[in-house]
Amino acid sequence: MDGAWLASAGALDAASGSIELSVVVPVFNEEANLPRLHAAVVQALEGIAFELVLVDDGSKDRSVEIMRALASAHPEVAVVELVRNSGQHAAVLAGFTVTRGDYVVTLDADLQNPPEEIPLLLAELRRGHDLVGTFRERRLDGWLRRRISEAVNVVTRASLGAGMRDYGCMLRGYRRDVVLEVIALAEQAAFVPALAMTIAADPIEIPVQHRERKEGSSRYSPLKLMRLGLDLITGYSLLPIQLVSLLGVAVAVLGTAFAVFLFLRRLVVGPESEGVFTLFAILFAVQGVLLLAVGLVGEYVGRIYAEVRRRPLFRIRRVTRGGVEVPAPVVARA
Repeated sequence: MDGAWLASAGALDAASGSIELSVVVPVFNEEANLPRLHAAVVQALEGIAFELVLVDDGSKDRSVEIMRALASAHPEVAVVELVRNSGQHAAVLAGFTVTRGDYVVTLDADLQNPPEEIPLLLAELRRGHDLVGTFRERRLDGWLRRRISEAVNVVTRASLGAGMRDYGCMLRGYRRDVVLEVIALAEQAAFVPALAMTIAADPIEIPVQHRERKEGSSRYSPLKLMRLGLDLITGYSLLPIQLVSLLGVAVAVLGTAFAVFLFLRRLVVGPESEGVFTLFAILFAVQGVLLLAVGLVGEYVGRIYAEVRRRPLFRIRRVTRGGVEVPAPVVARA
C-alpha cells in the first residue's frame, strides 16, 4: 500500500488473550499528573485485564523518570519513549503500535477527562461498536478556547460529512481492527479521531464529564487550535479549495456585471471620477480572494511534499514493560 505505515506483526498481534483493554496516554511534561493518573486508571479498571501504555512525547521535565518508575513497580504499565517531540497524535500512533488489547482507549494525561469514564466506553465496544467517540458536557475550558474548538468541530463535520460533535476530546475507544487500519493509513498530518471516523463502520458518541486542569498547562494554545483546524480541513477534504473556487466564480461574475454597469453608466452619464475608491475597494477584495486561494493551494502542495518525502511520523527510542526493556516495534513507510 503506497504511503502506508507498517509495523511488525509481533508488536501489533493481540496474541495475549489475557489483555482485553489497552489504555494509551500521550505524555508531554506531565510529571505532576502521572502518579494520580495511574492510580485513577487502576481504580477505574478494577477487575478488567488491561495495560496502561504511557507514551513520552519528548518531555523536558521528570515525566520519563516517573513513567519508568511506574513501569518497574506495576506490570500493567508499558512506557514508550520517543526520540523527540512528534506531536500528540503521532504519540498516540506510537502507542497503538505496542498495544496488545482487544480494545484500545486513548486518554489525555491531564485528567480533565476522568479515567472513571473508561468503563462506559468499554461497555459500548463490547456491545459491538468499533469506535466510541465522546463529547464533553459542561466543558470547563476558557471562553476563547471553547469557541475555537467549536469552530474546528463544525468545520471538521462539514469536511468529513460525519456527525461527531467533539473531535477534540481525546477520550475515545477503538476496536482493534480499527486501530490496525489507522496505523496502516496514517499520513503526515494524521489526526487520529478524524481518520478513525473515515474507517469505522459502526461508530457511536456518548457524553462524558470534563474537569478543570489542576496541574500543568495545556499544549494547545488558541493559535495551535486554529492550526489544527486548518490541518483537519485540508488533510481530509477538498472542501476549502472547492469553496474558494466557487467564491472565485462569484467574484468573477460580480466583477463582470459591475464592469457592464460602469460601461452603460459611462454611455448615459459620461466620464466621472467619483467611483475611484469603490474600484480600489473591489480590487482589494479580489486580491484577498486570490491570496487566500494561493495559500490554500500552497497548503495542499505542502502536504503532497510531506508525503512524498516519506519521513516517519515518530521514532521510538525504547519500550519498557514491567521495568524491562523490550524490542520496539519496527515501523516503516511502505
